[in-house]
Amino acid sequence: MVKEQLKAKNIVITGASGGIGAEIARLCAASKANLVLLARSIDKLKRLKAELEAKYQVRVDVFQLDVSDTDQVQKVFREILARIGDIDILVNNAGFGIFREAHEASMDEMKRMFKVNVIGLMACTSMVLPKMRERRFGQIINIASQAGKIATPKSSVYSATKHAVLGYSNALRMELSDYNIQVTTVNPGPIATNFFDIADEQGTYVKNVQRFMLKPEFVARKVVGSMLTRTREINLPRWMNLGSVVYVLFPRLFERIGKRMLNKK
Repeated sequence: MVKEQLKAKNIVITGASGGIGAEIARLCAASKANLVLLARSIDKLKRLKAELEAKYQVRVDVFQLDVSDTDQVQKVFREILARIGDIDILVNNAGFGIFREAHEASMDEMKRMFKVNVIGLMACTSMVLPKMRERRFGQIINIASQAGKIATPKSSVYSATKHAVLGYSNALRMELSDYNIQVTTVNPGPIATNFFDIADEQGTYVKNVQRFMLKPEFVARKVVGSMLTRTREINLPRWMNLGSVVYVLFPRLFERIGKRMLNKK
């Protein structure tokens, strides 16, 4: 997949060391974009940088970053802006979840999920907005989740973080509508990545939904296809998004009928 509009554009991707972040990076590199890849694992980023530069002859900068550390976010993004100038597209992909019932979730787990999934996303976005607004150009792509639309048992905290991402994104979209800056949210169902190594320690959820799981390459193609377009939301798979529509219209019915199916974690 090559998207000509991305040639020479500067694209920053958080959580880029694996999963859909790395796949997005590969597709953007194939389109000759300049990349800035961010993640906690600098070794994985360096290997990906070497792969992309050798295969596509593009510029790839990598920075170690834990998005939950807002001081570090500010420092790294200042360095990025000083090094490459303008950022055309920011992909907020970093995030994680832990599936536990509400009474079992520890305070540290709750805080960590909100720091990474919500505060970190907001912190990264706030660092690119001033120049995007000044240029009247850019795009913010926030990787949310179907869990942000349909809360399910054992994902109370994770769902709450993704609800927050959707609320923030929807408000941000309206704020930026007069500045030619697009805000796209991506709401995938379960994806076959190492996300579940942490989220689903027992492997129960993966076993139950394996046949429905999305491939990271497929999700990445949809994300890259939305770049520099006016796409508001990407909902994957489409049939799962129908559930969120029914949930909004008939919440009690949905919860009563869907409880058994949704409680597979």
